[in-house]
Amino acid sequence: MEKIFVGIDVSKDYFDVCVLPRKEARRFRMTHIAEASTWLCEQNPVLVVMEATGGYERALWRALSERKLVVAVVNPKRTRDFAKAIGRLAKTDKIDAEVLALFGSRTDVRATLPPTVDDEDLEVLLGRHRQLTEMLTAEQNRLKQCPSEAVRARIEKHIVWLRSERDEVDGDLDKKLEQHKNKSDLLRLLDAVPGVGPLTCAALLIDLPELGRLNRREIAALVGVAPIAQDSGKRAGHRSIAGGRPTVRAALYMATLSASRWNPTIHDFYKRLVERGKPKKIALTACMRKLLTILNAMLKSRTEWQPLIHAKDSCC
Repeated sequence: MEKIFVGIDVSKDYFDVCVLPRKEARRFRMTHIAEASTWLCEQNPVLVVMEATGGYERALWRALSERKLVVAVVNPKRTRDFAKAIGRLAKTDKIDAEVLALFGSRTDVRATLPPTVDDEDLEVLLGRHRQLTEMLTAEQNRLKQCPSEAVRARIEKHIVWLRSERDEVDGDLDKKLEQHKNKSDLLRLLDAVPGVGPLTCAALLIDLPELGRLNRREIAALVGVAPIAQDSGKRAGHRSIAGGRPTVRAALYMATLSASRWNPTIHDFYKRLVERGKPKKIALTACMRKLLTILNAMLKSRTEWQPLIHAKDSCC
């Protein structure tokens, strides 16, 4: 029997569906998700591929997963690069749906489970914390350059409100994490690691649900802290990191800065690298990868922070 792959291009009001290898195409309105789910079940696909579209795909993703269909939500950049590689330069909703189906049939795509309602609440709260932090930074910069005393007073008043609002959001986020039945135990494990604070814990648990489920190489590549080779012929290029999840990497960077001072395992590792002549930024990146692999090993084995044991496990 031929394997059926489905690509779905999602927009705000409707979504386009392509079924391969029959090349059958249909369009549904977002209000007709139930009808579309029933029709897709009848196609009996081995995989349904969608792009992450900023949240528009969530309702359809959840409905298809409830129908026991295997769904993969992928990075739009990967599928666009794939389209260029196979010569599909034109871009329409119908073409994009077909490209997604082809992407699923020709690449090794992993199925992804939709976030639960509790997970979505955590994502929104963490996103709001970041928005408030960005606004707070912007207002603080304006305050430094503002020549008007009257306007300065207004900016200072807004800064006070932003800090108060962010504190309330952080409190709600902490409560949600502690009450989350699947994340409260993981939070306790992560929070015990020197250098890893509450916001880093939240970023790891919310933005990196794969933590503790992959091996050390896979988790490092997923976050974007694995060195990428740039070799060709006799040329040995400079290794660098790229891609990954920037929000997780930013949180991990701040945690590593703290851990390089207060976490004995990371501190000693950083010191050894610098003494060998490694530039400090490269040494810090290596420490980010080491800290990540330690946390991954802890969550995989559900063991508490043990410096000597986890330092050894992260290097093997």
